[in-house]
Amino acid sequence: MVFSSITFIFYFLPLFFFFYYLADKRFKNIIILCGSILFYSWGAPKFIFVILGTTVVDFYVVRFMAASQSKRIRTTLLCLSLSINLGLLFYFKYSNFFVENVNQVFQLMGIKTLIWTKLVLPIGISFYTFETLTYVVDVYKGIHKPLRNFWDYQLYIILFPKLIAGPIIRYHEFADQIYDHTSFETPDNKLRGLYRFFIGLGKKVLIANVMGAAADQIFALPHNELGTATAWFGALSYTFQIYFDFSGYSDMAIGLGLMMGFRFPENFNNPYTAVSITDFWRRWHITLGNWMRNYLYIPLGGNRVNSKGRLYFNLWLVFLLSGLWHGAAWGFVIWGAYHGFFLIMERIFLGKWLAKLGKAAFIYTFFIAMIGWVFFRIENLKGSLAFLKTMFAWNPGVNTSWRPDREYFTILVLSAFFSFFTLSRFGERIQQQVFYKDYPLKRHYLMAFVMILLCVLSASRITTSTFNPFIYFRF
Repeated sequence: MVFSSITFIFYFLPLFFFFYYLADKRFKNIIILCGSILFYSWGAPKFIFVILGTTVVDFYVVRFMAASQSKRIRTTLLCLSLSINLGLLFYFKYSNFFVENVNQVFQLMGIKTLIWTKLVLPIGISFYTFETLTYVVDVYKGIHKPLRNFWDYQLYIILFPKLIAGPIIRYHEFADQIYDHTSFETPDNKLRGLYRFFIGLGKKVLIANVMGAAADQIFALPHNELGTATAWFGALSYTFQIYFDFSGYSDMAIGLGLMMGFRFPENFNNPYTAVSITDFWRRWHITLGNWMRNYLYIPLGGNRVNSKGRLYFNLWLVFLLSGLWHGAAWGFVIWGAYHGFFLIMERIFLGKWLAKLGKAAFIYTFFIAMIGWVFFRIENLKGSLAFLKTMFAWNPGVNTSWRPDREYFTILVLSAFFSFFTLSRFGERIQQQVFYKDYPLKRHYLMAFVMILLCVLSASRITTSTFNPFIYFRF
């Protein structure tokens, strides 16, 4: 089940909140847990048992670890939990990739290839695996106590607004909310959550889907037949698609959480207005960046290393692994290494130059990010380089099967407008009023009108279009 479906918007969501708001405070978490299990089971009934099984093992392993006074036993149980969770992630997500590459080497050496049945990836496994890791690590370090019972832990992992594609919520930032979220179920928060949900729905359905349909058509064309202009349209389309798709999902997740009294961390902060790639990663998929920094970069030594060479290696390694986290394909690895390269260059010398440009440096960031998305989208180096060659070859092309129409140009302009809206003080002020400031009555009236408009337009679009994917569901 996806947020941008008629089933979710007009059936699941009203029924869920009907029972949730009628339930006594004691039973609200049970309603959430049952709704979350139904939500995941709807689209992946077999894999719900993978989540339920791992949460049972994790809960009791961590419980024994927290109760033990022996450092050796605690460390052993920590390693056991990490091995189980990372082992399952590797098995489901990277086994196909590993076997395919081994078989390619065997073919070159004339050795018989391995026989392997390709595995189907459980939806959202990367996201909930990272949250299980934060639980065991935070408890091991004494940052927060373990949860009281198994059902509380399962609620933390399987909470449906953030289950499939985040935000990735670190355990110590969320644990207390499990027992005290109903106090934040104020009428104002419910309304603000509803507004946020429909803003995200509009971003996804009205912008990302249009850009995504164009990107799919263009990237599917033979690269040697593409014209330069068409290739640029493809890169731009995917650049805007992935932003509005993923940030739209995050807005919907944050909004749904707020309607239940949960406060999820922000996941995006206008990344295409960033003035460097370093700044871009403070604004793009913020919760992943925070996870990588706290659970990988800092344990590697972070900035407190003896040499700049080690510092740059740590930085590059983190982004290499970040690319691999996104998908089991060389394109993702190259994309991660590509971003790591520019982060290092900015530390060495580029950062000083960019600082002199001020806000105008967003042009550099947007260009570098857009080129990087080509590696991300195509997933193999040969295809990516062929596409990039077309972008810079000034080739008129021979394939005319895709032509931009009026709708495409309209949404492209809207994509650019909302991507760069906050470069101005006026845009920044509007964003603060919509998302973060207290709501006077007049603004509620205005936002209610906008919400109804977005709901009608989005529903119309969903019912008349079959193109409705979420990019990050496959990660």
